[in-house]
Amino acid sequence: MEVKEISVSVIVPVYMEELHLEGCIRSLLQQQYPREQMEWIFVDGGSSDKTLEILQGYQKKYPRLFYYYDNPRRIQACAMNIGIQNASGNYIIRMDAHAVYPADYIAKCVWYLEHTDADNVGGIVLTRGCSRTGKNIAKMLSSRFGVGNSGFRTFAKGGYVDTVPYGAFRKEVFEKWGGFDERLVRGEDNEINYRIRKNGGKVLLADDIVSTYYCRDTVKSLCSMAFQNGKWNVITSKYVPGAMGIRHFVPLVFLLSLIGLGAGSICSKKVRFLFIGELSTYFVLDTCFSFRAKGKLPDKLQLMCLHFLFHISYGAGSLAGIAGQFQTERRTDGDTLRK
Repeated sequence: MEVKEISVSVIVPVYMEELHLEGCIRSLLQQQYPREQMEWIFVDGGSSDKTLEILQGYQKKYPRLFYYYDNPRRIQACAMNIGIQNASGNYIIRMDAHAVYPADYIAKCVWYLEHTDADNVGGIVLTRGCSRTGKNIAKMLSSRFGVGNSGFRTFAKGGYVDTVPYGAFRKEVFEKWGGFDERLVRGEDNEINYRIRKNGGKVLLADDIVSTYYCRDTVKSLCSMAFQNGKWNVITSKYVPGAMGIRHFVPLVFLLSLIGLGAGSICSKKVRFLFIGELSTYFVLDTCFSFRAKGKLPDKLQLMCLHFLFHISYGAGSLAGIAGQFQTERRTDGDTLRK
């Protein structure tokens, strides 16, 4: 039997994904793109749940299609680099285990890579939640008030952009410009897309490529995610100036203004007026966006709270990132003086 050349290597970083992994794999098995021209590489960060058991089961069933490798550092950038190093395909398609994909997803990614000059192609992400709170979190993450001008989340029109989710890359991108930056626990997508654009490459958002992402289902996990994202935006900007856009720091500016005006309002009526004005404007906008969303009154009220908690947590993470970098610099300066 003729063995066809592998043209597509799908890479999926995984860690503790027993709840979502089956859905992701089932959507992969339904892909229209020829299986004999694909390989699916899963890179596990040391899962202690049933993730490995699930992967081993599918690997036995589809030995020429499924591969999995260990990622001792548990960082997604490391997982991607491990996958790329072991990939045979001309195209590298990153996928997320928290998502499911329509049957034409891979075929469309390949079509755009073959018919445009894009070096990285991504699509629109439909965010969904499983619980009632999760569904409201999904609404918040799909709202321009919630996430700003993040085009792939807010259903922007297709075109060349600064970044896309996941990504379908030409393998030569990594051969020319290097792999994912392993210093970054988060923000590695923004960094690689910035590097592509900096070197003259192009990043394309194709609005007919769609995936469905299952978001966090609790307020605590949402706030934790926002805090970590805000923190790593600062760290990423230190390592790679220019990789993060202005919108990534709007929550930090908002939080600092609340702190500054709140403190100043104790001593000044004018500052107190500005403080009340800022909060009033924020909550008027919050109310407008929240009450435009579908759902019952309790859902709309929860959505209002989610917007605020998300923005404050995100800003607090950025503030913590700045404080952490300042402490690191002080320790470095102290070590230099002692030498």
